[in-house]
Amino acid sequence: QVQLVESGGGFVQAGGSLRLSCAASGSGFRSWLMSWYRQGPGKQRELVASISPTGIIDYADSVKGRFTISRDNAKNTAYLQMNSLKSEGTDVYFCTGRFYERNFWGRGTQVTVSS
Repeated sequence: QVQLVESGGGFVQAGGSLRLSCAASGSGFRSWLMSWYRQGPGKQRELVASISPTGIIDYADSVKGRFTISRDNAKNTAYLQMNSLKSEGTDVYFCTGRFYERNFWGRGTQVTVSS
């Protein structure tokens, strides 16, 4: 029914930039709270950023000033622009959508930051 597909992950050196995309299927995207999570091996999943249907944005303290979340409702797509990436190894970034009690998860896209 509803699917989220992340793309844009890859390999980047510390200090570099990467932009992730999250393409959503189904109707109602405009009304969903969109968020990005990340998780590394042996680490707890972390909320990175969220953007509400009205444009209210929240960031994790660890990425403030470096990451930018945005959405294009006409394209049913959310984005995460990541700048000044740190050498934190490999993480999987997940896109989520929330509409009231309903939650949708993508399969994730891998991001590796080398030193």
